[in-house]
Amino acid sequence: MFATDLFSGENGIVCISGASRGLGKGLAIMFAERGAHVVVAPWDQAELVVAQTELAAKGLKMETVASDVSDPRACEQLVVHTVNLFGRIDTMICNVGIDTIKAAEDYENGEWDRILDVNLKGAYFCARYAGRAMLAEGKGSIIIGVANRRQLRHSRAYALRGIDQLVRTKGVEWAQRGVRVNAVAPGYINNFMDGVDTTSPSPYQQRAMTRTSMGRRGEIAEFGGYIFLAIAASSYMTEKILYVDGGCHAG
Repeated sequence: MFATDLFSGENGIVCISGASRGLGKGLAIMFAERGAHVVVAPWDQAELVVAQTELAAKGLKMETVASDVSDPRACEQLVVHTVNLFGRIDTMICNVGIDTIKAAEDYENGEWDRILDVNLKGAYFCARYAGRAMLAEGKGSIIIGVANRRQLRHSRAYALRGIDQLVRTKGVEWAQRGVRVNAVAPGYINNFMDGVDTTSPSPYQQRAMTRTSMGRRGEIAEFGGYIFLAIAASSYMTEKILYVDGGCHAG
């Protein structure tokens, strides 16, 4: 196989859960710019319209379907919709994540359930239904967003640490059937997570930068690790967590 084939994402079928803003939208743009057929699945209708307008202005076309991944039926329909459109699904990126930043003892029961339903169960069900479609084809790549080890102070980290084991168990089970399961652990991103203060004087920002060897937040365009895990160049990788964090993991 030539190097140009190894690193090509052209004509791949990529489904991204939660892609109306931030990292998910950035990934959708990066895949589409490289010739992939992209299906994005945000759950906020207003943000979906804004994303569609922005993508159209860039000359990029992608399919959109509103989907609440906390509902297993929505996860199934997302995969069915993708397969009906393109005949298969090559890459499933489980990107949806929510967070509520407060002291551990202060979470309401409903808040806790919602965090697990979206972050952990949503990833499981998207991966499960995508996995079924991929196993039928004998190939595919599932990529799940996971918590960086230095980011364990938020509610989202509880669920994402569960995803660590989800990646390993599904990866082992499906490895010899052609389906790879990996994760990306992002560092601190210029993003839109609820409650995050990115202003330089804030204690949160100062702590984040102290923990990051490069001393800055990552820009969306720097997260090409997701593309790498989707293409042939990574075909011998499974059950792995790829840290894209400016040295936060090592710091």
